[in-house]
Amino acid sequence: MNEDVTWWKFDEVEAFMRAGFEAIGVPAEEAAVCANVLIAADKRGVDSHGVGRFKPIYLDRIWAGTQLPKTNFEIIRETPTTAVIDGHNGMGHYIAKRSMQMAIDKAEKNGLGMVVVRNSTHYGAAFYYSNMAVERGMIGMTTTSARPSIAPTWGVEPMIGTNPMTWGMPSDEPFPFMPDYATSVTQRGKIELYDRLGKDLPDGWVIGEDGHYRHDTHQVLIDLTKDKAALTPVGGLGEDLGGYKGYGNSMVVELLSSALSQANFMKALIGIGKDGKPCSIELGHSFLAISIEAFCDLEAFKHQVGEISRQLRASKKAPGAKRIWTPGEKEYETWLYRKNKGVPFNESLKNSFRTVKEKLGLPNPLPF
Repeated sequence: MNEDVTWWKFDEVEAFMRAGFEAIGVPAEEAAVCANVLIAADKRGVDSHGVGRFKPIYLDRIWAGTQLPKTNFEIIRETPTTAVIDGHNGMGHYIAKRSMQMAIDKAEKNGLGMVVVRNSTHYGAAFYYSNMAVERGMIGMTTTSARPSIAPTWGVEPMIGTNPMTWGMPSDEPFPFMPDYATSVTQRGKIELYDRLGKDLPDGWVIGEDGHYRHDTHQVLIDLTKDKAALTPVGGLGEDLGGYKGYGNSMVVELLSSALSQANFMKALIGIGKDGKPCSIELGHSFLAISIEAFCDLEAFKHQVGEISRQLRASKKAPGAKRIWTPGEKEYETWLYRKNKGVPFNESLKNSFRTVKEKLGLPNPLPF
């Protein structure tokens, strides 16, 4: 960050958010889950999906009446290995954690478990749910739909969400194999972070109606909701660098997250009603848990995951390159750096938390 920051201990930030969620009507159990998912993102350096979204995404939507503070978690259909959940526009973090836990429980009994969700809301950083399976010695995967942001290859209109597909696999290393990213070159949360930092967008991230790259961060966030700007899929514009692959993967996530659960999709997730006013964004998710012991010895699997990662990191580097990384490694090193420091608060984030404290009358002290 290019400004002075105040570091605030993780447990204290989490307690503040938990109190804030409860003060706005979220039940204690659900508030604890929501706060824990958000703080987990900052522990790994995924600041785009962490405490910076506490007010502008979650509290503001509850205040606006577009998201319910109390969740009605309804099982619509269930088999020994599958389930369909209706979240009834409740708290996405809580819906997602319960759904992944169901998938894990089914996998423990039957080798595989998959749960899909409709009528949910933004569930935060996807790695959290895949990591739940990892902590039980399983492979975990989750997908989620999102508001239309990505233009299809050769298009300029935002049609598909940033749509992450996040896997987690246990390893014999101190951290799991954990690829966690959107199917677009970047995602809305990263643009929001750039906006808070007052930074322009680099080439390749966003395309305008005229087919040229956009750099005006704040206006892009507005125009993404007005079909005047769109994110590029992984691979970028056109087909030369494989943009159609990112586009195709985005579609896979859209289908897994919506078709199986019969959730809303694409333009139905824009968040603007026919009257032009904000409305609920009822998302779809999917969660998969795979029992490794159903296929092979767990420790042997973990060793092979670690060995593949180690061999990749030890391979020949490009001229000038200092290091080869494997998925999950950077986040682990961020945790080692931050674990005794906490969350970095810049001035924008400080003001957001001051507003919450004042509006809700929270007794929790702020360190700034």
